[in-house]
Amino acid sequence: MKTLKQEIKKEIILGIDPGFGRMGYGIIERKNASEWRAVCAGCLETSAKKCFVERLAEMHDELLRLIKKHHPTRMAVEKLFFFKNAKTAMDVGQARGVILLTGVQHNLPIDEFTPLQVKQAITGYGRAEKQQMQKVVAMILGLKNKIKSDDAADALAVALCAGQSLWLKKL
Repeated sequence: MKTLKQEIKKEIILGIDPGFGRMGYGIIERKNASEWRAVCAGCLETSAKKCFVERLAEMHDELLRLIKKHHPTRMAVEKLFFFKNAKTAMDVGQARGVILLTGVQHNLPIDEFTPLQVKQAITGYGRAEKQQMQKVVAMILGLKNKIKSDDAADALAVALCAGQSLWLKKL
């Protein structure tokens, strides 16, 4: 007979807050059936002095480095929800394409969530403010220090949303 500990599958989730100028990333790992811990988080900033294609290649290379180092079992990416500027939306869409393709090339199941879905899953309120989200994410992950980057905090929130939704996939 299997114990509960044996039945819990190891999960490492790479969360991404997409952007082409700034891409937030956060990696969480399942501690037990209902707890997660932060492995790492940060923000990749690409230089505006580089051409757009070079910036996309830099993002791809950073994702490869993270995947090779941390061996995630799945990826969670924030969906585009609303942009006032069509050019920005197209550029972020292309960055998302690079992110999604990189995940698919490494056979990672990919979950996508809108900001509203992430906020609802993490705080119970879809219109939560950024600071409120950061506090709840830090609390859930047991972090003592404030998450330095908004993009990294968003990426950790996306990863947590994916982690919390895993039980739905088993139904």
